[in-house]
Amino acid sequence: MADATGEGYPLVLQSGADPSTLGGVAVCGLTTVGSVGVIAASHLIASLGLKPMGTVIHPEFPAVALIQESVPKHPVRVYQGEEMGVFISEIQFPQASDFQFGNTVLEWFQKGGFDRLVIIDGLVSEDLGLKEDGDIWGVASLQSGRDALDTVGIQRIQQGIVTGVSGFLLAEGERQGLDITVLLAECNPVYPDARAALIAVESLCDLMDIEIPVQTLLDEAREIENRVREAFERAQSSALPAPKDDPDDDEISMVY
Repeated sequence: MADATGEGYPLVLQSGADPSTLGGVAVCGLTTVGSVGVIAASHLIASLGLKPMGTVIHPEFPAVALIQESVPKHPVRVYQGEEMGVFISEIQFPQASDFQFGNTVLEWFQKGGFDRLVIIDGLVSEDLGLKEDGDIWGVASLQSGRDALDTVGIQRIQQGIVTGVSGFLLAEGERQGLDITVLLAECNPVYPDARAALIAVESLCDLMDIEIPVQTLLDEAREIENRVREAFERAQSSALPAPKDDPDDDEISMVY
């Protein structure tokens, strides 16, 4: 039977990269709602000192270099450390790319000899105000993954739909018998939600039984929230006052 999943985008190795160091747990963070996945992935790379392994390049991608601490980088990259690899995309691509992006992550995961793939993503909160905590939900392709979610107390989605790259990878994991889990942190889609990313990283630590410092994420969350709060207060102070009701005025005045 033919494989209907197609091919992913090409992954080009970084100069000096050692592909023999692959393996362990694979983590994927893309730029989606609330930027939860990309913030979490960036934190893992920095905190664990992961080394650049390769870059995903394709003629359809925008020609852009992201400058970070004076170093230019392609927006879609993979990193590797001891028993952990990270796939990160720091720009958002159109939905038409989801299928091929999903295959790209899947090929990296399978060819890299990883044991488990964890995708970190955002879930739009019903309460869009600033708050100190939030919920996180999990979905796993295998029963062993669902048992792991239960063990660490991560709520499982019982019914619903997971869309985009995360949804594709979950469904492929179930079809191919691959250990794939998606962590969905409740987030505010209006701004980069570092606090939701912090919650996701803490849940990842619980799931993998490892320790990753999160103080810098907490500081970033507070800084973003302060900027959002200040912007809201400025908007409130500059807003026009509401018109006063005149009980003696029965008609609506019109200006021509």
